[in-house]
Amino acid sequence: MSKSVLRKKNRGAYTSPFSGVGMEYYPLGVNPDLSGLVLHETGFIQNNDWWIFPNVLSPFWRLMYNFKKGHKVVFKHGEYQVTPDHIMLIPDQQLFNCYGTTSVPTLWMAFSVARRLNPSQKVPILLRPSTAEMEITRTTAGLFRSPAKEENRRNIFHHSLALLNIVLNRPELRWLDHPAQKNILSVARHIETNPSTQLAIPQLARMAGLSVRGFAKAFKRHQGTTAAKYISRVRVREAAQLLANSTETIDVIAEKTGFPNRDYLSRVFKKVTGESPGLFRHKHGIHS
Repeated sequence: MSKSVLRKKNRGAYTSPFSGVGMEYYPLGVNPDLSGLVLHETGFIQNNDWWIFPNVLSPFWRLMYNFKKGHKVVFKHGEYQVTPDHIMLIPDQQLFNCYGTTSVPTLWMAFSVARRLNPSQKVPILLRPSTAEMEITRTTAGLFRSPAKEENRRNIFHHSLALLNIVLNRPELRWLDHPAQKNILSVARHIETNPSTQLAIPQLARMAGLSVRGFAKAFKRHQGTTAAKYISRVRVREAAQLLANSTETIDVIAEKTGFPNRDYLSRVFKKVTGESPGLFRHKHGIHS
């Protein structure tokens, strides 16, 4: 797949786990089975020479593995290479940028987990792959190389779940003891799908069937951040996509993403991303 074709087809996985170039399984909102996992997508690109996705902030997890060096993810706290030395895990609701124009073989999985990580867990999670994990990784990638990959759909699904179950049960991951509450997950999904609407905390607390105080505690415990910050980051993500992929004015984008005006959008956007909306568009927009 040429770089131009890849760039056209690969829309990235922001609010949706479906990138346009992977094997799609279950959409967001499907409840986990007894394993506590929902697999959304698994993908493999043999010559991935265009991997530029700014301001990624998604309501699902990612597993990344590159068979060669050449790509990196950038967080506010540092840069991390995606290399053959590590399996990289990025939990949901983490803001990062993807950079890479070197041609490398890339395997990825998008999935949801019923459990929540301890807030003290360092992100991204870098795990040196075991022999068993590498065997599954290579086999999964090999299934995509087959000309009849649709016939391998079931095998890709089962190999992906096998790898995720092994990786997510490694001792390096520190999980919270309590399971995620369905009412909090439902509210988080509502925020994700309705960022342009009025999202008042008392209204969200009523949706969860909790008092405002109880909701604030439960949301932070299960999502790792306050509801207000969660809303802001989701809206910034939506604004970033419009800034990068449209020619609409910043005033219109502010209105479409739930901000009262462009000044407020600019303040929040810079606080979250470190860049002003104008600078972000200049660097990443369709005419950049």
